[in-house]
Amino acid sequence: MEHQRSPRAGDLKAAGLRVTAPRVALLEWLTDHPHTTADQVTAGVREVLGTVSTQAVYDVLRACTGAKLVRRIEPAGHPARFETRIGDNHHHLVCRNCGRTEDVDCVHGSAPCLEPSVTAGFTIDEAEVVFWGTCPDCTDPSTTTKQEATA
Repeated sequence: MEHQRSPRAGDLKAAGLRVTAPRVALLEWLTDHPHTTADQVTAGVREVLGTVSTQAVYDVLRACTGAKLVRRIEPAGHPARFETRIGDNHHHLVCRNCGRTEDVDCVHGSAPCLEPSVTAGFTIDEAEVVFWGTCPDCTDPSTTTKQEATA
């Protein structure tokens, strides 16, 4: 049986990275599961490959982030999260309670989409905005009661 080559293999090659099973699996899994933590990515990649070390997943995340195939977001007080949506300067909504993260498209055109009042001589190429609040699941009293009962 002939295996079809993943489109992610082409992304890896174009970024100058070797095509390996852990890299392809990580990119494919992360595409379908944005805003996940390194631990969640590790569990997902293990579902696909069977076995892979935690260190290998961290190494792949680091390589793919460095090659700009993966974006790392670091909401204060929550673990870093990873996504494959890159290059469009979108922002995020983050729940203060559970850390749920959702994309928010840039509200005013192309990058950086926000202009600071002072640039201090910097050439601005990106704006990272995090909107904080409470997600519907954490706001819903019936969900809160369920969460408290299981805690």
